[in-house]
This record gives sequence, C-alpha cells and structure tokens, in this order.
Amino acid sequence: MKIIALSQSEIKKVLEFDKVIEGVKSVYIQKSDGKTSVWPSIEYHFDEEKAVMDIRSGYVMGEKLHGAKILNNFPLNKDLGIPSFSGLLLVFDSKTGVPLGVMDASFVTSMRTGAAAALGVKALARKNSKNLLLAGAGRQAFYMLAATLIEMPQIENIRVIDPIDYENAVKFTGDIAGRLKDINIEVNDKVFIPVNDMPAVLQDTDVVITITRATSPIIKKEWVKPGTHFSCIGADMIGKEEIDPEIFRNARSFADDIKQCTSFGEMEIPYKMGIITKESIIGELGEVLSGKKEGRLSDDNITVFDATGLALLDLVTGKVAIDLAKEKGLGNIVEI
Repeated sequence: MKIIALSQSEIKKVLEFDKVIEGVKSVYIQKSDGKTSVWPSIEYHFDEEKAVMDIRSGYVMGEKLHGAKILNNFPLNKDLGIPSFSGLLLVFDSKTGVPLGVMDASFVTSMRTGAAAALGVKALARKNSKNLLLAGAGRQAFYMLAATLIEMPQIENIRVIDPIDYENAVKFTGDIAGRLKDINIEVNDKVFIPVNDMPAVLQDTDVVITITRATSPIIKKEWVKPGTHFSCIGADMIGKEEIDPEIFRNARSFADDIKQCTSFGEMEIPYKMGIITKESIIGELGEVLSGKKEGRLSDDNITVFDATGLALLDLVTGKVAIDLAKEKGLGNIVEI
C-alpha cells in the first residue's frame, strides 16, 4: 500500500490560510449538524522531562475522513537544540479505511488553531472592534494573529503581552509586520505594541486571544470592560486556566466541543466550581456559524469562545495539504 508522506517544510509550501479557515469553518458547521464524531482524547505527562503527550482523534462524516494526531510538547528540548513541539498526523479514507497520508502535525496544528481562534472572533466579537490584545508571545501566537487579521481586517491596534517575559512581547512585535507581509497579510494601517500592564490595556481592548501555558488566571474579572470578546486557546489540558472563572458567570460562552471544554478546557474550572453548567453554556461555535444559535446579542455582552482543539480540524486541514501537495508534485510516496 502506498501513501504520501509530507514534511513540515512541504506543508508550509502548500497550506494557505484562506483554505485552512474555510475547512475549519466547514467542520464546525458539520459538527453542529451531527456529521462528526469526536473520540476520547488521551494525554500523558512525563514528570522527569516536564513534558506532555497528547492524542486526539475523530471522524468527519461529510468528508469521509477519520484519523488521529499525536503531539509531543517537550520544553526541555530547547537546551538540546531540537524542536520542543512535534508530532504526526494520520489521515484515513473512511469509505475504505485506507490511509491517505502521514505528515508532520505541528504546523497543521498551528494553522488550524489560528483559524479556530479567528472564527471565534469573527462570530462573537463586536463588528467594529479595533483593539486586539494577544496574551502570549510564543510559537503559536503568530498563527492566532495572522488568521484573525484575515477574518477581521478592521482591527488596527494589536497589543501583545507575555505574562512571564516582557522581552518576548518586545521581540514578537518587533518582527511581526515582516512575518505577516511574507504571507500576504496587509499591515500598513496596523500598529503593533508590546505591553506589560494587563489591567490598563484591558480598559480599551475589544478582543482578547489567550495562548499561554497558564495554570492560574492571568486576567481578572474586574479588569474586563463590557463588550469584550475572549478567544481562549491555551487551556487545552486538565488544570490549565487563563481567565478568571468569574468572567463566565455573566458571559455568553461557547465551546468548540462542550464535553471536551468542561473536561479540560477554559471551562473546566468554572464548571467544577458550579459557575457554569452544560445547560448555561449557550452552545458550540458551529451552531453560531450555521445560524442555529445567536452569538452576541448586544454591544455590552462579554463573549467567550473556548477552543480545546479538535482532531476533526487537523484531519480536514491535513487532507487539504495532501491534495495541494499532489497538485504541486510535493511529498514522498512511501510503501507501507
């Protein structure tokens, strides 16, 4: 049996954000129509290495795709000069069970996660939003920002905060305009500023994207102004938490998958505290994108989108990469 194998460099050559966003949106809508299946996730922590392994899998009925992704986050690798973030994605044809491809999972994950954050902003933030706060200046922050500027080009002011190291935010904002131009995102009217005073910057922030490793809140409820939207991306495992649970008490909150989010997403802690219930969560993002449920009802609503990450998004993005790679003659055909 022959399948295509794609390296990270090959995936970077073929994947384009507009196609990734389109695919992610399609999957969310299919999920709202009951045409997907999210299978149980597995995580394992390596204590000595201070690392974690994460397995996600699922089935996209409309695309006839199923498969699994295994990701490894080994932060001590930076001392060894090798990548901290690595993994593999396996994509199968659900009509036959035949594998379609195997590929690097880290770049696919970054692209589809950025698309998810951006779709949450587009669906739930105020349409006249101008000021964006990016909380986190790590590897994936760029993809959150890039996709959001594609979906919300009216955003003018981008402030970046790193709760641990201000210099990371300085470096990130210093080269971000050039990185965005490299992928054809217009930045002429954008201002990129590093900040280090969270309470102050939140006073005129319209949109917040959180992408940190925090295990306790970096944003308190009393700092948040009415009308703010949150796309919470970093809390994707048990115990991770980026925003004050009290923010959920009066917010209109949405999940990528309610069961998953209340188990190990940003909703985990407020759910365990009884601040929210599965019934008080307004719904899933796909229900808003498909028109089944209303997102924001007024300019004063605080809205929250909790994205824990679904293998469904990886599968569709991986299939896009496979198809584009075949068109361009990239990838290696291997026999298994």
